[in-house]
Amino acid sequence: MKKISNTLAASAPAIAMGAPIPAAVAAKPRADASNPAVLLAQLNSAFEEFKATNEANLKAKVDDVVVTEKMEKINSSLSDLEAALNAQAESVAALSLTAGGSGVGDLKSTSPEYVSAFKEFMRADGKISPEVMAAVEITDDAKGGYLAPVEWDRTITDKLKTRSPIRENAQTITISGQGFKRLYNDRVLSSGWVGEKVARPETTTPGFTELSFDVGEMYANPSITQTALDDAAIDLESWLAGEVNFEFARQENIAFLSGDGVNKPFGLLTYVAGAANAAKHPFGAIPVDTTGDGGIGTKLAALGSSDKLYDTIYGLDSERSADAKFYMNRKTLGVYRQMKGGDGNYLWQPSYQLGQPSNLAGVPVVDVSGMPEIGADAIIGLYGDMRETYLIINCVGIRLLRDPYTNKPFVMFYTTKRVGGGVQNPEFMRAIKVGA
Repeated sequence: MKKISNTLAASAPAIAMGAPIPAAVAAKPRADASNPAVLLAQLNSAFEEFKATNEANLKAKVDDVVVTEKMEKINSSLSDLEAALNAQAESVAALSLTAGGSGVGDLKSTSPEYVSAFKEFMRADGKISPEVMAAVEITDDAKGGYLAPVEWDRTITDKLKTRSPIRENAQTITISGQGFKRLYNDRVLSSGWVGEKVARPETTTPGFTELSFDVGEMYANPSITQTALDDAAIDLESWLAGEVNFEFARQENIAFLSGDGVNKPFGLLTYVAGAANAAKHPFGAIPVDTTGDGGIGTKLAALGSSDKLYDTIYGLDSERSADAKFYMNRKTLGVYRQMKGGDGNYLWQPSYQLGQPSNLAGVPVVDVSGMPEIGADAIIGLYGDMRETYLIINCVGIRLLRDPYTNKPFVMFYTTKRVGGGVQNPEFMRAIKVGA
């Protein structure tokens, strides 16, 4: 049995995160690090080794620490290579969108006056002349700070999609008010069959339930020295967008999954049957499918048989499952990679084409880092159509306050954005829960 190479385990993180290529990988041609065909070949090769190692482990019928450690390393490499391929696919998509010119939210696409004015605000003492305000369309606000240019707002919102898997797959709308409300029909309208001269009694009349989607405010407060601000070579707006994007994405990932609604959105997991918001939606809670026993045996045993997974898949009717995906963290997916179907074939299959995700039982899988890990009574995965299930509300405008006084010699950029969210239809989603 061949040994997994250090190149395989180490190269993918460098590709995905843009880190320097490790010494173990340096001997390989650098072009390989950005070649989708090479990544696909490595991914499929790693999966073949994963299967061979797992088969050897099953035949031994004992827990081998060395083999288990090797399995974990290959599993990690598979996830890293998959992330690298996804990054490649996103880069290709971004290039195709901007092939004919600058894309939406690209600050470089704006006029020189626009870019110059925004940088002047960042480098100056926070005071903006009327001419500059007119140039960048910034409005003074009674609460302090300024509403950032619309294009900059779009830039951050667009970048959030690459870091927030829920945002990328959910439905998003933009509002300018304090919140959003939607009416739901209670579906009690009745009908019947009658003869030509038979009386037609009154049927039941449907009612409506109003559901509110409130918004909360998230913030980031990155800092930079005044000396760096004075350096004309620094792309200030891109730097700040990057800093804000990372923190906003972190906050969103937490809130969209488990937010309690206090100054933040209600998270998906709170709408699952038995959770805090199980009775909040007029259509009921997100149904739960229970796997094996989480209190005994291995993590694979805790997932039950492949039949459990198929029960979840076929628990959604065809109309609601057309765009369904699995949502789980990479550790849980690593355990599912060991699962076989009734025909003896592995349920997980790697990607064979750039832009096509790996699949579990034929269903695409989305890596959601905040999902709980395998354990007794834990919700370890979601299956369904995220766009139809979850609604994200963006409020127009990012407020930016320049603070050169609080932490000298650093200049703080206190940035806030208002975001809301909640389940708009639980009927398009199912939860996977480990038994108690």
